[in-house]
Amino acid sequence: QDNKVSVWSVGDTGNAGLSGEYQGEPQLLCDIKHNGDVMDMQFLDQERIVVASSTGTVTVFRHHQNNQTLSASQRWEKAHYHVDQDTACGGAACTGVICNNPEIVTVGEDGRINLFRADQKDAVRTIDNADSSTLHAVTFLRTVEILTVNSIGQLKLWDFRQQRNEPSQILSLTGDRVPLHCVDRHPNQQHIVATGGQDGMLSIWDIRQGTMPVSLLNAHEAEMWEVHFHPSNPDHLFTCSEDGSLWHWDTSTEVSEKPSFLHQGGRSTTYFSHNTINQSVVSAWLSNDPTKDRMEITNLIPNQTLSVNSLDILGPCLVYGTDAEAIYVNRQLFA
Repeated sequence: QDNKVSVWSVGDTGNAGLSGEYQGEPQLLCDIKHNGDVMDMQFLDQERIVVASSTGTVTVFRHHQNNQTLSASQRWEKAHYHVDQDTACGGAACTGVICNNPEIVTVGEDGRINLFRADQKDAVRTIDNADSSTLHAVTFLRTVEILTVNSIGQLKLWDFRQQRNEPSQILSLTGDRVPLHCVDRHPNQQHIVATGGQDGMLSIWDIRQGTMPVSLLNAHEAEMWEVHFHPSNPDHLFTCSEDGSLWHWDTSTEVSEKPSFLHQGGRSTTYFSHNTINQSVVSAWLSNDPTKDRMEITNLIPNQTLSVNSLDILGPCLVYGTDAEAIYVNRQLFA
């Protein structure tokens, strides 16, 4: 019932012992009350964090590093709402937020898209009926373009330069209308996008071609909650699921020369090959030669049973949170 946003210090990688275990406990630096469930959050800059609430409100919290406190520096009340903003219970959950300072884009259960600026009280742009179903996640494609995924299996591209409130492109999973929960864009090749959804499948899309995924990969046995390309090493991708697994997908080519640490601890490694359409630029994710295209997949937490709800990644560090009410930091991704 009572929720908080908390800032933790997990120390420096320099303090890691020989085994790579971090020496010393993580420290809670500060926290602040938050109304509603925290649906999503993202750093806007070094000290500001944008938080999406199940009440439909979007709050920017400032972390004051000099005295380790958090304060709300800006709040957009009921940025998402079902009937109208003024009714007491009218709020609709804000399901996703993405930042590209000073711009903040939010999506919600009401099918609405908001574009905010950190220094402005009113929304810069609102697309009211962007979707007739729930929008589950959003990411920037380029500075003026965003991608959203919805609960009927569609990936939509929006261009804020266009005044009309229509997507500039719609791509969709064929057939089943499986709800999509997460989306991420390849950091270097912006036409490559990964999504995951209710059936646990990983879909890779090339938004330059066609309206269907380039490849569908069997992944988790339940909902996929989050998908992330490694920001500086995008041959590596990470997905986590309701089924308690967190997968590391590795498409870097020298699979045979991989150190054997991947095989320890009962971790299973599976090779997948998938057919794709002919590509002009061959990325490992869009490879057109299935025999070369061997992908190594490792479950980083083999015996976990509770849902892995969220993950993020930077350098050799992976952080993830589970239904065990715990946050884990793995500092040895590429040991």
